[in-house]
Amino acid sequence: MQEPARKYVEEGRHPGDFLTAVLANNLVEAFGRADSKNQDHMQDWVIWLYNECPGGAWGSEKRIKEWVAQRGLKGIEQ
Repeated sequence: MQEPARKYVEEGRHPGDFLTAVLANNLVEAFGRADSKNQDHMQDWVIWLYNECPGGAWGSEKRIKEWVAQRGLKGIEQ
């Protein structure tokens, strides 16, 4: 999941269902869509969001759509 998360942040690639739920801050949906490995690492996902993921890239489905539309960090840098 690190590669899809990196591509989402850097390029604005649309995340899959699990990562969308994590980014949208939807705990119930995230656990429901997580495989056993991601369920075991849910705290790591929260730490990544808080410490590494740009604030404008997560928090709601609206922010996710806007992040994808601007093409992630690439769109900001241009």
